[in-house]
Amino acid sequence: MKKLLLSLLLAGSSMAAFAQLPTFGIKGGANFSTLHVSLDGTNISVNSGTLTTFNAGVFVDFKFGNVSLQPALNLSGKGGKFGGVFSDTEDSNIEQGDGKFNLIYLQLPVNLVYHVPVVVGDIYFGAGPYVAKGISGKVKGSDAEGNSISEDIKFGDDGDIKSMEYGANAIAGIKLKTGLLFNVNYDLGLSNIAPNADGGKLKTRVFGISIGYAF
Repeated sequence: MKKLLLSLLLAGSSMAAFAQLPTFGIKGGANFSTLHVSLDGTNISVNSGTLTTFNAGVFVDFKFGNVSLQPALNLSGKGGKFGGVFSDTEDSNIEQGDGKFNLIYLQLPVNLVYHVPVVVGDIYFGAGPYVAKGISGKVKGSDAEGNSISEDIKFGDDGDIKSMEYGANAIAGIKLKTGLLFNVNYDLGLSNIAPNADGGKLKTRVFGISIGYAF
């Protein structure tokens, strides 16, 4: 994934001289995120409930006719909701309850995008890889007795969640001639973000909607 991302960035740099003037833009909106849990060697897999969070970022679009290379830098909220959250503390060992895992990543996607001209502007769709770094996280919930839980999530190989994540994403939308754009995206996490899974895997899934403006 790192080699593919680097190759796309290098290709974009080398081709920039032959492209039209790049378009810069901003966008932001809502993410609807889940976490996918699976156990190695079994058919057992669980999807969390959907967590509503946010996305915001900037992008640059290097266009070559109807095709463009579009890197971006986004803040992306991820996570999910679970019943039966387990929390080991010095005072309690909670076995039942519910919780919300809220993760915030700084994410760099690089998409190859195809544009279809229409009367009002362009319809576009594309896909590419992304790399993301966890910068903030929190778990909130309650146990079976209704007691509240709120703990920060530590990123890193020795923490609660790995700091780096890799995946693939797809985008589609419409950009009006005024520069206003409406966008949808789907991010498929491919890397296991659980640092000590003991045969299990934890991956992110995100569907996002956003509105933005291209200058």
